[in-house]
Amino acid sequence: MYQLINTLADLTSLRDRDALDIALVTAIQDVLQPESAAIYRMVGDADNERWLTSAQINGGTVMPVSEPGLDALPRLNTAPLRQQACTSQQPTQSSEAPWTTAFPLLGASGCRGVLEIHTAQALSEESCRVANGVLRLYVNFQSLLDYGERDALTELLNRKTFDGAFLKATVKQKRRVDALAENRNAETPAGNYWLAMIDIDHFKRVNDTFGHLIGDEVLLLLARLMRACFRHHDQLYRFGGEEFVALMRCESEIDAHGVLERLRDSTERHLFSQVGHITISIGFSEVMTGDSPSGAIERADKALYYAKGNGRNQVRSFAALVAAGDLTGQAAPTGEVELF
Repeated sequence: MYQLINTLADLTSLRDRDALDIALVTAIQDVLQPESAAIYRMVGDADNERWLTSAQINGGTVMPVSEPGLDALPRLNTAPLRQQACTSQQPTQSSEAPWTTAFPLLGASGCRGVLEIHTAQALSEESCRVANGVLRLYVNFQSLLDYGERDALTELLNRKTFDGAFLKATVKQKRRVDALAENRNAETPAGNYWLAMIDIDHFKRVNDTFGHLIGDEVLLLLARLMRACFRHHDQLYRFGGEEFVALMRCESEIDAHGVLERLRDSTERHLFSQVGHITISIGFSEVMTGDSPSGAIERADKALYYAKGNGRNQVRSFAALVAAGDLTGQAAPTGEVELF
């Protein structure tokens, strides 16, 4: 019991979601001693959902997890036991050895993943109750993190969570650069990180013409478009007002531009209730090794300011603008970037 209390205290002391997932499988290892345990989350669009491994422990050893592209992940129908647990929203156990038990991870939007445990014997009712108790604490703590880390209107991540995520991205990027420089075959995160600033064109006019309630609806719908256009591993933020930020991982500037162009095009074609059509301007920059959040934001903001001042409804790369000489001596203004 003392060990369980300590494990749960350690779990609720964390603020990093990746570390929290690792703490959950470690807690299950400590209290149930399974052969292995893992968290699988459902990612992707409704017609192309896949299983993403977010944490895994095997024989008491925490295993590294990779972040492949969506198409490389297994489809939901490859794990019917997990699907059954999510559909029934109840723990589901295999009917024979090898013994596997899937516990649904339930939240406000329903089941979005499972904790899967492999054991030498079928889990007893008591063991299932213990696992459910740990899971309830984990899910409740996740909800508290969501409350503090997500924008209340759009449910995207909020500004105060950005610096920590940016630091993790630069650490991963440095590890990848170092591994490539040493020609190691070790698995490294795929692609470099890119930061994009996204701003709604003439949003002040939307608020002035239709009112702030309709303006809020536009922000909410744009957030939904962002979730649909970006990939499962991209991190999306609302910084405030009509300003959004994306921290994404891509192989090249061309790939990053393609992802952002997809969002720009989808926004332009979308019919917003009462407002009609709106457009967005986007500026982006590669995250450099050892970069600071303010440095990356400043570069992306300069590219955004250029896009706003040169026609709007476009995606602009900071590096491409500098190479073309279009940003020579130009500084981004402080505060509001809306131009009239």
